[in-house]
Amino acid sequence: MELYISNSSGVPIYAQITEQIRTKILTGELKEGDALPSIRALAKELRISVITTKRAYEDLEQAGFVNTVPGKGSFVAVQNPELHREEALRQVEEHLTEALEAARLGGIGPEEVRETLNLLLEGE
Repeated sequence: MELYISNSSGVPIYAQITEQIRTKILTGELKEGDALPSIRALAKELRISVITTKRAYEDLEQAGFVNTVPGKGSFVAVQNPELHREEALRQVEEHLTEALEAARLGGIGPEEVRETLNLLLEGE
C-alpha cells in the first residue's frame, strides 16, 4: 500500500496516514475485508514509530473504517453507505467554511459567493 508522509506539511503523521487510508477506502481502492499492513510492517516501511501507526489504525477503527482482530491484523470494515455520505458531508462543510472565510477576507459578499457556487454547480 502506497502512503506518502510529509514532514513539512504541519499535519501530524498519524493524521496523514489516517486520511490516506480513509481516502483509499472511500474511493474503493481498498475494499471490504482487505487486510491492511501490520502496524509494525507499516511503521518500518514508512520509517516511523510503531506508536504513530497504532494511533492511525485506532482512529480508523473508531471511525468505523477498520476492524482489528487480535492476532490476525486490521481489515477494511463493512462499509456503511450512510457513513460515506456523512463523511462526504463533513468534508463539504469544512471546505465551504474555508471558502466563506476566504470570501470574507477578500471582501466578497454572500450574493457573489452564491452566484459563484451556482455557476460551479451548473458546470458539472
